[in-house]
Amino acid sequence: MNNQFSYWEKTSFFDFDIIIVGSGIVGLNAAIHLKTSSPKLKIAILESGFLPSGASTKNAGFACFGSISELIEQESICGTGALADLIEKRWKGLQKLRGILGDDIIDYKQLGGFELFKPDDKILSTDCVVKIEHYNKLIQPIIGSEAFKVNNSKIKTFGFNGVESIIENRYEAQIDTGKMMFALIQYAQQLGISIFNSCEVEEISTDENRPFVKTRQGNFRGDKVIVTTNAFVNKLIPGLDVIPGRGQVLVTKPIKNLKIAGTFHYDKGYYYFRNINDRILLGGGRNLDFKTEETTELGLTAKVQDTLYNLLKEVILTSVDFEIDYQWSGIMAFGKNLSPIITETTSNVFCAVRCNGMGVAMGSQTGADVADLVLKS
Repeated sequence: MNNQFSYWEKTSFFDFDIIIVGSGIVGLNAAIHLKTSSPKLKIAILESGFLPSGASTKNAGFACFGSISELIEQESICGTGALADLIEKRWKGLQKLRGILGDDIIDYKQLGGFELFKPDDKILSTDCVVKIEHYNKLIQPIIGSEAFKVNNSKIKTFGFNGVESIIENRYEAQIDTGKMMFALIQYAQQLGISIFNSCEVEEISTDENRPFVKTRQGNFRGDKVIVTTNAFVNKLIPGLDVIPGRGQVLVTKPIKNLKIAGTFHYDKGYYYFRNINDRILLGGGRNLDFKTEETTELGLTAKVQDTLYNLLKEVILTSVDFEIDYQWSGIMAFGKNLSPIITETTSNVFCAVRCNGMGVAMGSQTGADVADLVLKS
């Protein structure tokens, strides 16, 4: 450890019962669950960035569990029973988040979710309509009755162009991502959890069965270490089935008399948009070039941004003048299996990663699940 540290600093700031790597939704919820379950635990969160570095502060704020077309695709991968389990985890995660912070704090608004289909999507649209009854029955014991229905009257209400049909999900909602993360950080700090920003972990090793966490700021010791860095996890724990997926986003300047309200999905969820403070947030497009977007590097590409802009102009805001105010990207994590990886990878080193683009829904429950695994160990 650097000799510039005093005795007090070395003995008080670098030794903990539990060290969590990553201060995103999963990491903060893991810390909160640990501290509320066992208040005497001394817990530190190490975050590489000034703010969380992946997608936790960069997502679209969708409080959702999947559109019909997404559920069809997911069911084909994992089967009906496993899909029901996934939906339950997503729903429980959302309820846990609401319970921890409260709806007012995170600006939770259940305005409904809407999946759009253009005339060229006739086959997909038909498949989705046929599946409405199936998914309503599947999720009824988990969420409630009659979640999905065709609601084409909304096309005119929202002012869309070139949209032939809409499937509505009345249980879908939106949150303010920034308010959510700010509140989670504040709550964790109020519980006595230490958060060290701009403290990138370079390596995790084990000495005498106790993890040793190396950073440029100093070397930390913990009885247990939890890695929650999602798409970045393979830098510290190689070999996991985690593939990064960059999501690009843009936000318009405020639009007077904006008609659009809710969360919207298009093209099997590869495009998504919503209203936020009289603006439209629109993201997606990684399906245009999967290989390029399988990266942990933040950045924008002309191909994706131009496509997003044209979607705004030609479909979403056809009769409205708009300007782009913000553009950014965030890094999600995907894999062949749709469930998160929650496991002990080596002795006293755990991980909770891979929310498959459902971090808002899955993050709280995933954090609690890895915390319970650590407590049982």
